[in-house]
Amino acid sequence: MTTDVHLRDLRYFATVAEELHFTRAAERLYVSQPALSKQIRALERQLGVELFRREPRGVTLTEAGTTLLPHARRVLAEWARGAAAVEAARAARRGTLVVGMSTSPGRGGLLPAIRSRFTAAHPEAVLRLRQVSWDDPTAGLADGTADVAFVWLPLPDADRYAWTVVAEEPRLVALPDTHPLAARAEIDFADLADEPFLALPPGAGALRDFWLALDERRALGAGAGRPPRIGAEIAGTEETYEALVAGLGICFVAAGNAPLISLGGVTTRPVHGLGPSRYALAWRREDGGRPLVRGYAEACRRVAVGDGRDRI
Repeated sequence: MTTDVHLRDLRYFATVAEELHFTRAAERLYVSQPALSKQIRALERQLGVELFRREPRGVTLTEAGTTLLPHARRVLAEWARGAAAVEAARAARRGTLVVGMSTSPGRGGLLPAIRSRFTAAHPEAVLRLRQVSWDDPTAGLADGTADVAFVWLPLPDADRYAWTVVAEEPRLVALPDTHPLAARAEIDFADLADEPFLALPPGAGALRDFWLALDERRALGAGAGRPPRIGAEIAGTEETYEALVAGLGICFVAAGNAPLISLGGVTTRPVHGLGPSRYALAWRREDGGRPLVRGYAEACRRVAVGDGRDRI
């Protein structure tokens, strides 16, 4: 008995077995009745047994045909599942990945480098960038409008997300050129405690607290540890620059973002006693198995400098 049987032959056999009528089976299979009969005969010769009794009253399965039918159905069902899985994988690779961000990654061409590596591995995928207001510290992850996002840590509801850190940078202070402290090469954090600060919107939660340096304020203790004075709320880079120039307050900024606001009338200085900031690519934990999410995160890891910064 040969085992070199084509899937088409099993499909033809199973359809005739279900209809017990060659003409109706041929209609279901969109082939001619003579062609179907010829193919079934060829299958019977391959197997060395008759699968059907052809009688004037109709067609019935032989014992061999009855034995083969459940196996043929299982093979056809497994193939259908396999083909569906392959198509799903293809669809996932050629889908659209939305990348959220509230601040351009910049940092020496980070975004183009990640895009280049990602598209080389996923040429059928479409990348779409989505700019998000600073009101949303998750840059679209929380409401599902982004698949992955460049964010500043810490994130609200951090247990919902995984991330890989792409940059760890000192926090500088940005202040008007005319500010008395601008003459210093470096500023102690304690000397900034009484200054009015520009703050993210309240909806930014833990991220607002981070950029107001609440942990460092509490560490100062006594009177110096009192809550910050809020000079204005800001929700974008341009608003930040305008508020600084207007003298509404000062703010902390990551070193990589300093060029965005160090324009005419604004300067940045290192701060002694202030921890660094972390910029990360994040995604929802339940999406970590999606091929495009996994592929973009891997591209980001390979481009980013340094190891051991993942939260998986």
